[in-house]
Amino acid sequence: MDFRLSEEQELLRRSVREFAETEIRPHVRQWDHDQHFPIELMPKLAALGLLGIQFPERYGGAGMTAVDYCICIEELARVDPGIALSVAAHNGLCSAHIALFGSEAQKQQYLVPLARGEKIGAWGLTESTSGSDAAGMRTTAARAGACWVLNGSKTFTTHGRVGDVMVVMAVTNRSAGAKGISAFVVERGTPGFSPGKKRSRCAPTPAHRPPPARRRARCLPGRARRPARRR
Repeated sequence: MDFRLSEEQELLRRSVREFAETEIRPHVRQWDHDQHFPIELMPKLAALGLLGIQFPERYGGAGMTAVDYCICIEELARVDPGIALSVAAHNGLCSAHIALFGSEAQKQQYLVPLARGEKIGAWGLTESTSGSDAAGMRTTAARAGACWVLNGSKTFTTHGRVGDVMVVMAVTNRSAGAKGISAFVVERGTPGFSPGKKRSRCAPTPAHRPPPARRRARCLPGRARRPARRR
């Protein structure tokens, strides 16, 4: 078995490395000092296809492979691990969750602008009382007519302060244990949804207070009795 990179992959490596050296390295110390999340870098990352690395082109992605993904993250991390983590979280947490479990309508509404870099993805799972034991989360979601009402709070929410679209985990059936956790898409600006204290620049992770947020149902993959959950 040949583990050498293809010519296209070597070109990809050089391209991402050159980008990181030119657009990121000159600013790393200042960003760290100022605890600044470089939102201005996002359109440049998107232009290289780095905000939709593995998603199909029909959804606005670059259609790259898993190895290509690793190359991109590795080259970014070589210069700034914080930016690499941010790109990985955008691709692998929020956007990937919608790509794997969302309906076609949800993919068109949310995945397409995420993959194009028009919106930044955030992801809320961890809580102050449930880290590794994610199934012990306290955030709940209950139907109220055509809406879902989320109540609870999250911590270490990746891109919590800068994200436009957030996938949030909440309990919809406590008696079902881990299988009673569903995923919800919550958009920035939803009433009752606000960020708490910022934790780190590497990929702004504040405590987050989603609830009580009343909104039209956007449960993945569309029904609470089959909750979308990490696999």
